[in-house]
Amino acid sequence: MNPDEVIFSVAVRAEQACHGSREAYARRAAAGRFAHELSADAIAFIGERNSAYLATASADGQPYVQHRGGPPGFLKVLNGHTIAFAEGNKQYISIGHLSENERSFLFLMDYANARRLKLQGRARVTNDPVLLGRVDDAAYSGRIEHAIVFTVLAWDWNCSQHIPRLVPAERAR
Repeated sequence: MNPDEVIFSVAVRAEQACHGSREAYARRAAAGRFAHELSADAIAFIGERNSAYLATASADGQPYVQHRGGPPGFLKVLNGHTIAFAEGNKQYISIGHLSENERSFLFLMDYANARRLKLQGRARVTNDPVLLGRVDDAAYSGRIEHAIVFTVLAWDWNCSQHIPRLVPAERAR
């Protein structure tokens, strides 16, 4: 499946055609705008993030979005199409969803610079000690129970319009 088909389902492409935007997105896809392999710029952006949103869905389609955070670099790019991060959330909603439906989405924001990166893919949970060691971060004191391994199927920089210009607050000492 090419990245354009991952991002835009048959129903979405039909709606785009009905409303006149399909040709523009088809041109972007033909030009390689919707990629599978992460670019150097995307890898650098991912490595700078201290926050991300992970979307999953149950087998019957019930969606859920959960914030993930840590020190900058908590998202580890393992290669040009794989990202991993530590998981220790006690609700187990994302892990439960991933046990029955691996389709997932990462949404990364840089509010200060009005940039956002959308990553669509498939994710799995692992307890592999080698991988847990790779996602461990000495700057983070939380207990790592699992790692989530996200395989990128498609990604795209999203329009910066309407991103509020928020800047990080100074941390209280």
